[in-house]
Amino acid sequence: MSSRESKAEHIRMIMETEGDAVGDNTRGFNQGRYDSVAKLEDYEELKDEARAIKEDAIERLPELIDEVTETIEENGGTVYIADDAADANEYVATVCEQNDAERLVKSKSMTSEEIEVNEHLESGGTDVVETDLGEWVLQVADEAPSHIVAPAIHKSRAEIATLFNEYFEPEEELETAEELTMFARERLGELIRDADVGMTGANFITADSGTLALVTSEGNARKTVAVPETQIAVAGVEKIVPTVEDLRPFIELIGRSGTGQDITSYISLLTPPLSSPTLDFDDPETPIADDNDREFHLVLIDNGRLAMREDEELKETLYCIRCSACSNTCANFQSVGGHAFGGETYSGGIATGWEAGVHGLDSAAEFNDLCTGCSRCVEACPVEIDIPWINTVVRDRINTGKEPNMEFLVDGLTPDTETSGPDLQKRLFGNFELLAKMGSAFAPLSNWVANAGPVSRLLEEVAGVDDRRDLPAFQRETLVDWFESRDRIPPAEPERKVVLYPDLYTNYMLVDRGKAAVRALEALGVEVLVPPVPGAGRAPLSQGMIDTARSKAERVTDTLDPYVRAGYDVVVIEPSDLAMFRGDYARLLPDGESEPLADNSYEILEYIYGLLANGADASQLQVANGGNTVAYHAHCQQRTMGLDEYSLAVLTECGYDVTTSDVECCGMAGSFGYKEQYYELSMDVGANLETQLRDADADHVIASGTSCTDQIGDLLGEEPEHVVELIAPEEY
Repeated sequence: MSSRESKAEHIRMIMETEGDAVGDNTRGFNQGRYDSVAKLEDYEELKDEARAIKEDAIERLPELIDEVTETIEENGGTVYIADDAADANEYVATVCEQNDAERLVKSKSMTSEEIEVNEHLESGGTDVVETDLGEWVLQVADEAPSHIVAPAIHKSRAEIATLFNEYFEPEEELETAEELTMFARERLGELIRDADVGMTGANFITADSGTLALVTSEGNARKTVAVPETQIAVAGVEKIVPTVEDLRPFIELIGRSGTGQDITSYISLLTPPLSSPTLDFDDPETPIADDNDREFHLVLIDNGRLAMREDEELKETLYCIRCSACSNTCANFQSVGGHAFGGETYSGGIATGWEAGVHGLDSAAEFNDLCTGCSRCVEACPVEIDIPWINTVVRDRINTGKEPNMEFLVDGLTPDTETSGPDLQKRLFGNFELLAKMGSAFAPLSNWVANAGPVSRLLEEVAGVDDRRDLPAFQRETLVDWFESRDRIPPAEPERKVVLYPDLYTNYMLVDRGKAAVRALEALGVEVLVPPVPGAGRAPLSQGMIDTARSKAERVTDTLDPYVRAGYDVVVIEPSDLAMFRGDYARLLPDGESEPLADNSYEILEYIYGLLANGADASQLQVANGGNTVAYHAHCQQRTMGLDEYSLAVLTECGYDVTTSDVECCGMAGSFGYKEQYYELSMDVGANLETQLRDADADHVIASGTSCTDQIGDLLGEEPEHVVELIAPEEY
């Protein structure tokens, strides 16, 4: 079985066994986030404040480590800086040995999962008990967490009941959620009561006071701290923030971002060693011990983090507050959860940065391609981490250093800037511009050949292009060719002048869509030019081919800069290309070089909305006939940029009754849905969209992106229109 087939089989198995539970829970969390943050008038300001605190803390991390060490030791505790997992585990084991510990109880901690402390202690004879309900369920099941916040999110109530009944054999079978919870509460209460050492993680640690902030939905963490005489806290060094006052924005954001709660059940601020007396459960007459000889150890773990701090591309990962918003909002994660979309410890979008930093590129490589760069997680992240960029950088590093597989189909497709690394599948999709030029030059013959059975099967076998997808149909006459040959007199003294950017799909395949955009703009009095411009670089960037994407960014800005300086606006049909101009180019090009293009580029419906708002006549467009109904799906990057509202406004202005989908992503995501190993996942993601569009039963189904229209066409069996095709006037 090939690696692609093996990955497809694993994804298929996860979708069948865990997908429904993961999907229901993550979508519930995600909707809760939308509802909860909507109540915050200062949501964006809180995010900015939280990010600024993390930026400052990571910048000053060495001095904050020194400060928190001094503070806690002055309080009577001990701080140990562990270089790596082995170092941390050895220290924890030593503390347990010194206290003759037979049992250690733990509250939930992803950092303890990272270092695998349970396995280390148990190998030395110490019984380790997880006291978080979800973690305990997984400990009984001998499974790894599938979610950063809700570790057992992939298990249904019925599955947990079956597990408990088989494992514990209670006198009466457990069935309801209440019965399961009460059983766990009583069982864990007994285990905590007899524990010798308690271990927690820490959501945040304040350097000024040594305070640990624990944000939880259960009371187990407080019991884990209060009952045993010895407490150990394990935390990555990145968890330190300067002051107690700095906790405010994080407390406001973490619950809302992760599970949609306005505030979690327990916010515990502990400044250890605790001053509360210990309890003597064996002496009912004197339950409170006379002495207060509590012991506290903070184990601060490096394990690659300080190297990440020096890595400009991975550094932002350290801003992460482990809220899971990036997982909950990710369409692919909603279908498979962390057992497919995750590495040795971490899961979801931000996991690529964590796994690359603490476990290495091999771990990140196992799931990195499941991030499609849709960018929905950027909006969701409470500290505004550019997660897609981190994923792209890691993908590039995974590519680099590998010898390319120079099969015959790749001859001529290798860009000069990527001399090694990407495999054949990535090279094929990363060099789509060359394929588009060749396909257009030889159309319609190229279309027949590409979709012919033998060629389709060969593409699947050699490059992993799934033969269940029809490849795009190339047009012999490109949009640029059509525009150059048309006989059209530009409007006299136009108020606006526009360069319509001929993206690869519009120029070489969806030419009618480009023509519709030209007609719509000209009908509103705009002078339009469609000059030859290179591809934006989205295709190679999506495959982690950063050098190639950078070279394309340079060529695009060089080509468009004279038009921008001459007063032309740049109008873009494909939202993913506009996202390149407004966002990715700032990372690909030297400081400031991308700003003129970013500041003067607009999405086609955003621009049409601006024209109408400034007096253009909407009756010049194709208006609804008797209140036609529309089912509309916005492109994911379009929504991240906040531009979908312009499409809705223009459609309403033109008299259409619009129903919108709330699906985060259609599942196609450029080349993702064409790849053999991801086809079934892509279609599973699209199933929710299909249901919503069919339920809408509208006169028109429309979308805003090429990937979206391709996917919807496969889901519904009929290609939908782009918004501009619906509203553009008839050909003149």
